[in-house]
Amino acid sequence: MLQSIFHYSMHFLAIGIIAYFFDKKNWKQNWIILAATMLVDLDHVFASPLFDPNRCGIGFHPLHSQIAIICYILGAVFLKKGIFKLIFIGLCFHMLTDFMDCLWTFSKCGECYENSALKQLISNSL
Repeated sequence: MLQSIFHYSMHFLAIGIIAYFFDKKNWKQNWIILAATMLVDLDHVFASPLFDPNRCGIGFHPLHSQIAIICYILGAVFLKKGIFKLIFIGLCFHMLTDFMDCLWTFSKCGECYENSALKQLISNSL
């Protein structure tokens, strides 16, 4: 339960800090944009089963793949300040939050790591 509270707090509350520092005057609008980056989770509907509490989404879902994450990072780094940069920052933060959730899951379930797409992704990268 604590893991879920942490995960969703990161997705919905911590983005307020990002929104504020991105543009203090428009932080509420920026929070809405960052919250909208949660739509990246629509790729979960193609998974079977739809929800698996022991599954790490990083490397498993198409919009959570290595190539997608690289694109999010490039957009966050190289785009000039604006709505698209904010969207890419939100996507990067979303992936970071999901990665932290994966680590938490793996700390409780070693077998989950052994069977994860993240392990395969890391193994292929090395």
